[in-house]
Amino acid sequence: MVERLRVDAPELPRPVIMRQSWRDLASVHWAVDPALVAPLLPRGTVPDLLAGRTFVGLLPFRMVDAGLAGGPPLPWLGSFLETNVRLYSVDPTGRRGVVFRSLDTDRLAVVVGARAVFGLPYRWARMRHRTRPTVAGTEHEYELTTRRPGRAARASRMVVRDLGPTPGGGTEQARFVSARWGLHVRRWGRTWYIPNEHEPWPLHDAELVTLDDDLVAAAGLDAVAGREPDQVLFSPGVRVRFGRPVDARTPRRA
Repeated sequence: MVERLRVDAPELPRPVIMRQSWRDLASVHWAVDPALVAPLLPRGTVPDLLAGRTFVGLLPFRMVDAGLAGGPPLPWLGSFLETNVRLYSVDPTGRRGVVFRSLDTDRLAVVVGARAVFGLPYRWARMRHRTRPTVAGTEHEYELTTRRPGRAARASRMVVRDLGPTPGGGTEQARFVSARWGLHVRRWGRTWYIPNEHEPWPLHDAELVTLDDDLVAAAGLDAVAGREPDQVLFSPGVRVRFGRPVDARTPRRA
């Protein structure tokens, strides 16, 4: 049975293994047929649905003050830029999560560590985030080019205009893609669920000014590439804590 969609985080299993903040996040999503993404999910998970559809997301943001457990933020290494292509999953215990098809960052040490420890598909990239005020609202520009020795580089450039807080806290679709309390990943022959907790996202309406992107197609989602997105949001960000990974087949304790 799938857990009900909740806007507040369930209690995080202890111990806390990581702390970080996600800032200046743009959220661009496409509604898709679940059959398109089902083959791309870890074994044992299926697409999570809203009104019979699931979603593909492209999300650039600033990672700030990341650190281990209860320790202080890591200097330099704990703050960087990141862009991810993500899908939405549910496991046999009913827990909703995200699945990352790609994660790009400008910190090589983060790439090496996250791939080695968690099996997450991080890549090293040249990245930049800039802001500029306009009469209609602040524009955020995100640029990246992957560093792929001997292979074709992938690139993405997005400009999103922040139009201010969303009345009423956002739509059901906005809650579906933002109220996520963990991720699913295949590692060591198992599918794992890594739980997290954060306050509800402060969501803002946003306008997509520019999108020139290779990442979504490179993630195996050619059918989405070049299509107008179904949802564009912006958030100033949240603080996040992660708990220890659990086998995705293990039910949550009451």
